[in-house]
Amino acid sequence: MFRSVARSAAGKHLLRRGYATESVPDRKVAVLGAAGGIGQPLALLMKLNPLVSRLALYDIANTPGVAADVSHVNTRSEVAGYVGEDQLKQALEGCDVVIIPAGVPRKPGMTRDDLFNINAGIVKGLCAAIAKYCPNALVNMISNPVNSTVPIAAEVFKKAGTYDEKKLFGVTTLDVVRAKTFYAGKAKVNVADVNVPVVGGHAGITILPLFSQATPKANLPEEDIKALTKRTQDGGTEVVEAKAGKGSATLSMAYAGAIFADACLKGLNGVPDVVECSFVQSTVTELPFFASKVRLGKNGVEEVMGLGPLSDYEQAGLESLKPELKASIEKGIKFANQN
Repeated sequence: MFRSVARSAAGKHLLRRGYATESVPDRKVAVLGAAGGIGQPLALLMKLNPLVSRLALYDIANTPGVAADVSHVNTRSEVAGYVGEDQLKQALEGCDVVIIPAGVPRKPGMTRDDLFNINAGIVKGLCAAIAKYCPNALVNMISNPVNSTVPIAAEVFKKAGTYDEKKLFGVTTLDVVRAKTFYAGKAKVNVADVNVPVVGGHAGITILPLFSQATPKANLPEEDIKALTKRTQDGGTEVVEAKAGKGSATLSMAYAGAIFADACLKGLNGVPDVVECSFVQSTVTELPFFASKVRLGKNGVEEVMGLGPLSDYEQAGLESLKPELKASIEKGIKFANQN
């Protein structure tokens, strides 16, 4: 009885998420950093996605165990684990989507800037391999600081002659997930019905949730909007402090990464009207990269959408975030062009 109910509920959920009931194309997805705090739950979530036919799990150590564990889950995709640089080619060849959560996590007292040199070097090396072995894959960048790692990836791809701005994404979905959750709690509405665009970047004040555009509309007072904005911006710190130095936002980030990868796969498969917020090359503002709503399709980015009407508070927030976001982007470009 329980099993049949569970299957029925799961089937309805998959239909709601836009999965077709007929056969779907074969798609290979790689997770780079699959043995880490984000990588392991992300690997599991991608194994559960029926749009994935082959799942390649890569890390510098411990990947065979993660792959063996996940491979026992009775879903469609075949799982293979790869460990060390000499196996990176095998992990990447034939990929449609590459998700990069690789890097070190943030710890108490550590700013995103503190992560920069370590994670920037890791990203630079992985992107050089992507350019070589799967230059046409959609690249989903999770490694922080995203405001800098996406420009680093772009520069690496440009040097390799493989850059396509339609295929490089900074995953800012966790900001959207938090904004939806916090808004639903304050507005006392069903979180499943909530939508909140989040624009700008993916760190501190560069995260700008547009609660004036939230649906369903709740007409919250300005002090609530300001508090919700601050909580969305500080969501990562909230988790780091709650874990008392033992970790960062790994589970919610894995969930958010899986949502965005799913959107990319649906776009590749021709599902219409797939829209998510993402940090991409953009002309929405004067900055070369910016997060806003993006329509996804068979080539990756089909349309970078505008900001829509902003409240006075949001307009002020937009102007405030620009200098910090500009500096982060320039820092990434400078790093990529060293050596």
